[in-house]
Amino acid sequence: MSNKIIPIFYACDDAFVKYTIVSLSSMIQNASKDYQYKIYVLNTNIGEDMKSKLSALENENFEISFTDVSEYLNSVTKDLPIRHYYSKTTYYRFFIAEMFPEYSKAIYIDSDTIVLGDISKLYETDIGDAYLGACHEQAMVQVDVYGTYCEKVVGVSRHNFFNAGLMLLNCKQFRDKKVLKKFLHYLWEYNFVVTQDEDYLNLICKDQVFWLDQKWNTELTEGLNYNYDVTTAYILHYIMVNKPWHYHQCRCADIFWSYAEKTSVYDILKAELDAYTDEQRERDRLSGENLAQMAYDETHKRDNYQNKLNETKRSKYRVQLLKKIEKYEREGRFDEDIEDDPPSRMIMPDEIDYLRKSPMAKVKTRIAHEKAKVFLKTILDKKIMIIKDIKGVENWTDLQTGAIVTCNHFNAFDSFAIQEAYHAAKKWPKKKFYRVIREGNYTSFPGFFGELMKHYYTLPLSSNMKTMVKFTDATNTLLKQGNFVLFYPEQAMWWNYRKPRPLKPGAFKFAVKNNVPVLPCFITMKDSDILGEDLRREIKDFDVDENFLPDGYYVQEYTIHIGKPIYPDSSLTPRENMEYMAKKNFKVWKEIYEKEYCMPLTFLTKEDK
Repeated sequence: MSNKIIPIFYACDDAFVKYTIVSLSSMIQNASKDYQYKIYVLNTNIGEDMKSKLSALENENFEISFTDVSEYLNSVTKDLPIRHYYSKTTYYRFFIAEMFPEYSKAIYIDSDTIVLGDISKLYETDIGDAYLGACHEQAMVQVDVYGTYCEKVVGVSRHNFFNAGLMLLNCKQFRDKKVLKKFLHYLWEYNFVVTQDEDYLNLICKDQVFWLDQKWNTELTEGLNYNYDVTTAYILHYIMVNKPWHYHQCRCADIFWSYAEKTSVYDILKAELDAYTDEQRERDRLSGENLAQMAYDETHKRDNYQNKLNETKRSKYRVQLLKKIEKYEREGRFDEDIEDDPPSRMIMPDEIDYLRKSPMAKVKTRIAHEKAKVFLKTILDKKIMIIKDIKGVENWTDLQTGAIVTCNHFNAFDSFAIQEAYHAAKKWPKKKFYRVIREGNYTSFPGFFGELMKHYYTLPLSSNMKTMVKFTDATNTLLKQGNFVLFYPEQAMWWNYRKPRPLKPGAFKFAVKNNVPVLPCFITMKDSDILGEDLRREIKDFDVDENFLPDGYYVQEYTIHIGKPIYPDSSLTPRENMEYMAKKNFKVWKEIYEKEYCMPLTFLTKEDK
């Protein structure tokens, strides 16, 4: 037998502990005997009789203890806001990491569960630096009124909202990231009324969740469907009013009773089922309707949480941008600009040296390069731009030719992120990295950024046909020389937009013309702990428009994904090749998006709605 200890936490009161007994009994029967399990029952008022019944489940692998959290609860706050149908036990899961500093990882599980799988396999899941491992909350995914509530009130996608009834807690991260402190702050800032503590957990842990196999938390209630047989689940969770001790026809009730009948509380539970009245069941039905109505009302409140943030703490400019992005997405206007370009003028052919051949162009490029290095180091050091990881860098390193590099366009700094990937691939200085930019960016940006736009390996487009001939010839030459040219085939920049958008053909035309591959890069992002307004003092030395700073929003942590090169197909015509490469590029982006964000790619277009 291993000496490895697995800590597992329940939270209940005297009225609910009888269900804990059934859940724990099922866990014991199916758990590996290669571990030691310490079961902690967090409570304030469990009677001695029930304690005795629960303690009787102890064996050589399972040790059970009762932890009264009253003193700790009072030390944190004496007046937690509680809805009339919630017990304070709903808050206990927030205290585990602080109350038990000896643990770096622990399992929390609700009492209204049956554990059919080996709980040690859940514990051994490597969740990295995520705050917790959990399963998608299917009520939010599958029921629109709840999904809309998640997004419009809590500010978390319905596809990335987790059920807090089963969590693999990264206790170290909870302590290091001060999750309890954040919870107490939010508790007084806004009163979430739908799933309450689960809302707070999702708000705090947004983008920091490791998604477990859904079978570890199969929620059983009317209307929820799964793509697997629920009897193959590892944990059955009888959520909402779907309780087998209240309903004879409850889904998977037979599985619950097969475990319950072996416990000391079987007769108590049977008596509860027999005594449950039609009046109580009608009350259950109405409570379900009321909860849905509550979610609807919160969504449409003028002063709900997200609306309050937009009114009081967030950059009005950014709030309007995001509303505009939602509008454009709904209307399918994916290639239209969200932000107004600076006033532009036409670039004439005699004013630009695309290949930097003249001595003056070379000097200015060298100076711009040195300034850009300082700027890039600054924004990385000051965490104005955060690059968490670069994946697939070998796909760039192994390239023996020039290439068109594509990237999703969501930030003025995303080209700097791709430049970091280029440096990681060790292509500098033998092969250069160029950016295609807009005409207005070249002609109209003032100060420091204007200097970069003009001289730092940029290839500006132009509304002048003769200048565009020079642009085309220069781009062809650079690709033939083995250099890399970054295109944004989505065309427009949508601030912090995470989805891949339909692609324009221009980039792929150059790839086909020069018989070079397309290197598809896609940047995924998640919220960091750094708020945009914290950056104001860090970037004061650079000439940056105040609207650039994302006040009230968290700085994003980037993961750069470099896909395998997409080569032209010699059997296809040039037009067919352009379509083939564009479709394959989009497919790569879509697969990365769905894998990293754990959600299907869907859009708010009228057709989808």
